[in-house]
Amino acid sequence: MSKEVDGVVRAILPRALYRVEIDGGREVVAHAGSGVKRNFIRLLVGDRVVVALASRDVSRGRVVRKAGS
Repeated sequence: MSKEVDGVVRAILPRALYRVEIDGGREVVAHAGSGVKRNFIRLLVGDRVVVALASRDVSRGRVVRKAGS
């Protein structure tokens, strides 16, 4: 089971990865989830997003959706 947290996109990395600063000051590397890709949602630096953290490695995650502003 993965834990969902709010965060802000801080950098766009190669290979469709994003560096996201989650609440609490930690940074994780996240990839876009299937819903984000399927609906052609563009993620830019500064966007608020919801990240599902991996259960085995909390430094990696998946962007589930954009958070409301």
